[in-house]
Amino acid sequence: MTEHVRPTVVPETAAQVLSAEQRYADELAFLAAYDDGARPPGWALTPRAVVTFIRGSDGEALKLPADRRTCPAGTELPASMTIAAKFVGERSLVERCVVTLAGERGLLLVGEPGTAKSMLSELLAAAVCGTSALTVQGTAGTTEDAFRYGWNYALLLAQGPTPQALVDSPVLTGMRTGRVVRIEEITRCLPEVQDALVSILSDRRMNVPELSGTEDALIRAAPGFSVIATANLRDRGVSEMSSALKRRFNFETIHPISDVDTETDLVRRQATAAVQRAGAAYAVDDAVLDALVTVFRDLRSGRSGEGWDVERPGTVMSTAEAVQVAASLGLAAAYLPGGDALELVPGHLLGVVRKDDQNDHARLLGYWDGPVRRRAEDGSAMWRRLWDLRENLR
Repeated sequence: MTEHVRPTVVPETAAQVLSAEQRYADELAFLAAYDDGARPPGWALTPRAVVTFIRGSDGEALKLPADRRTCPAGTELPASMTIAAKFVGERSLVERCVVTLAGERGLLLVGEPGTAKSMLSELLAAAVCGTSALTVQGTAGTTEDAFRYGWNYALLLAQGPTPQALVDSPVLTGMRTGRVVRIEEITRCLPEVQDALVSILSDRRMNVPELSGTEDALIRAAPGFSVIATANLRDRGVSEMSSALKRRFNFETIHPISDVDTETDLVRRQATAAVQRAGAAYAVDDAVLDALVTVFRDLRSGRSGEGWDVERPGTVMSTAEAVQVAASLGLAAAYLPGGDALELVPGHLLGVVRKDDQNDHARLLGYWDGPVRRRAEDGSAMWRRLWDLRENLR
């Protein structure tokens, strides 16, 4: 008789990934008490505190006056706290985003895949209104209901069109409660679906024709309502936004990380966190991580740090992809010990570049025959080892 293995029971409070407002609840509560300056209507934090939450306090421990150490929920707050930076990017960019939302303008974050657009939108929403959960994921199958409303058809058949039968979209919920709504990959929605936002963003109200003649036929946006959308610059299957919709948004471009040390540190921190969530310690040598980030940066930019030309693959070699590879190396070292993490690098890189274009395989080989070989010839033991692993790319 076969013995059935019972699945592990996961506690209700456990989650693979927590939302920004859950992960940083202590920081948000502290900043709400720390900065008691003027706040736009409906905001949980001051604009200055929102910027500090996202960009950090530059290593400074913020001191909380004694008379503010009890939050409204009755919890005692710490006397001081150092706010960690969560987004790697120019402070001025974050400030422009915050000013846009304070002015009740739509904010559109654009950039290549993997540049932390979604993360920035989540952090902004969590800091401004306390929740990042009001989210619409744009796809080719997204309908206008996702931006407006739907119906509970059981109630609709029983009662006809009533306010009780109305099912609010995340956008309508944000309008009613004065909160930030996030729209991911807005350009993946069909143009006619996108344009449902035009009147919402300009008039700040939504008509419900089915309820005409009642006071519920017109829903006005409460103070604090705003929209943050994201869009990829290099992506297939996207729809051009209409000029009318573009005018309702302030565009901000999120660029790849320019500084190699900053990017390496980010990859290390996020890969370490991913491996720790999997129940292990991160044990990948720093030299291997440095080489990995260098490969990604060379292939992304089309030029090596030494100034050698590199043929760029069609796949975007983003920081997010580098984090995934670094985390995979860490998991292999933790759970499948005995091998050399560097030996796994070519195979993982091949898996990254083959996602979009089979010709990228040849481009990766060309990179090995160019910068990797030349660095090996210059005497670097690490790059010599990588050159010897060229056969792993076949």
